[in-house]
Amino acid sequence: MKHSFLLTFIFITISTFAQIPNKLSPADKIYGLSKFWQEVNYNFIYLEKIDRNMWDNRYKELITSVQNTKNDYEYYRELQKFCALLKDGHTNVYLPKGIELMNTMFGDYRLFIENIDHKAIITRTNLSKKDEIPFGSEIIEVNGKPTQTYINENVAPYISSSTDYVLEDWSMSRLLQGLEGETFNVKIRKPDNKIIILNLTHKKTEEKEVFPAFEKVRELLDFKWVNDKIAYVALNSFSNEKIDSLFIQKLPELYKAKGLIVDLRYNGGGSTTIGTEILKYLTNDKILYGSKNSSRLHIPSFKAWGKFVTEKDTLNDAWRKKAYLTYNDKFYYDFDYKPDTIKLDAKRIVVPTVLLLGHNTASAAEDFLIYADNQKHMIKMGDKSFGSTGQPLMFDLPGGGSARICTKKDSYPDGREFVGYGIKPDIEVKPTLNDFLTKKDPVMEKAVDYLKKKI
Repeated sequence: MKHSFLLTFIFITISTFAQIPNKLSPADKIYGLSKFWQEVNYNFIYLEKIDRNMWDNRYKELITSVQNTKNDYEYYRELQKFCALLKDGHTNVYLPKGIELMNTMFGDYRLFIENIDHKAIITRTNLSKKDEIPFGSEIIEVNGKPTQTYINENVAPYISSSTDYVLEDWSMSRLLQGLEGETFNVKIRKPDNKIIILNLTHKKTEEKEVFPAFEKVRELLDFKWVNDKIAYVALNSFSNEKIDSLFIQKLPELYKAKGLIVDLRYNGGGSTTIGTEILKYLTNDKILYGSKNSSRLHIPSFKAWGKFVTEKDTLNDAWRKKAYLTYNDKFYYDFDYKPDTIKLDAKRIVVPTVLLLGHNTASAAEDFLIYADNQKHMIKMGDKSFGSTGQPLMFDLPGGGSARICTKKDSYPDGREFVGYGIKPDIEVKPTLNDFLTKKDPVMEKAVDYLKKKI
C-alpha cells in the first residue's frame, strides 16, 4: 500500500513539474542568483546580522546547483530559500507570472489552515465536507512526517520573515501549498480525537460554498458602537489615502465617544503619512515623534582605505573609523530626524483609547504605533505586531520574476528596535483554540472590559 502511494506521488510530482517551463539558460540562472546576492551585499540594511561566511558559501554552492534545476519554478524556489536566510519580512523573491501556486483547493476538498495554539488547525472547509472534516480539526502528519517536521524541512526554509511567530503563522497557512497536480497525504485528528487519512491532489474546487461561511469583506474603515459610550473603529489598511476622508466623515459620531477602540489587527501597512493623518485627531499633542531611520552608506574609496585599518586604529580617529566601518559594511547614514508638527484646528478625540494589534499589524501600521507610543490615554492590547518595516529596493530577475531588498532600518525615536521583535502590547491577549471554536474575540472583550473601568 505504501509502495503504491509512493509511486503515485512520484508520478504526479514528475507530471506536475513537466508542465512548468524551463526557459532560463544556465547563464540566466547564474546571473539571477548573482544579481540577488550582489544587491543584498550592497543594499541590505541588516547585513551585519548575517553570518557572511554562511551567506557567501551558500552562494558558491548555488552557482552549481541552480544550473541543474529542472525548470524555472525549481530555480525560483532555490532563490526563495536563499532569500529566507536573511530573515527579513521586507526582503523577498517572487515567482514569475504564469507559475501559480495553489493553497486551499484539492478538487472535492477545500481546506483552510491557520496557526492556533501552535497547531495546524483546519478553520474552514467546503460546505459538503464539514461533517467529514469538522471545524477545528488538526493536521498532525503530512506525507508521513509529523506536521512540525514537515514544516521544518519543506515549508519554513522558503519563507522570508523577521519574526519566528510570523514564520510559524505563514508556515501553517501555507502547509499544503503547491502546484496544480501536486499530491499530499495528510493525517487529520478531529475534535473528537478520531483520526482520518486523506490523499489530496491540488485541483480547482468547483464547490463555492464554505463552512463556516466567509466573514464579510473588511472595509477600508469599519465603524460601530460597542455600547452607548464606547466607539469602535477598524483601520484595516494605510495603502489607500481614502481612509483619511472616511475617518473624517465619522468624526461627528466619534466626538460622542467616552471610550475608543482602534483596531489595527488586520492592517498590513501602506503609507505612514496616511496613518499619521488619522492619529493627529486622537491626541492633543502638537508634536508627534515617529521612527528614526538609517541606511547603509557606501563610499568606494573609504572601503579601499579600510582594508588597511584595524579596529584599534579607529580610536579617536573619525577618518579611520569611517574607513574601517565602510570596509566591513557597517557604515550607516542616519536620516535627519525631525518630529511631525501638527497643524489642526479641528476638535480632537482624547478619551481612554485601546489600540488593538496582532501578528498582521505590519509596516506603516507599526509606524502608527510608534507615533502613539507616548500617548498616556492610549494602551496597546493583543499580540505582538508583525515586526517588519522599511523601504524595499525592487528589481526584476530573469524569466519574469522579481525581488525586493530592505534598504532602511526603522527604530523607536530612542533607538529601541522593533524589527525582528515586534511591538509588544501593554496587555497581552492571545486567542486560544477554544476561543476560535466558540467564535469569541478575547482581545475585543478585554478591551471593552478595560474601557468600562476607565470611563
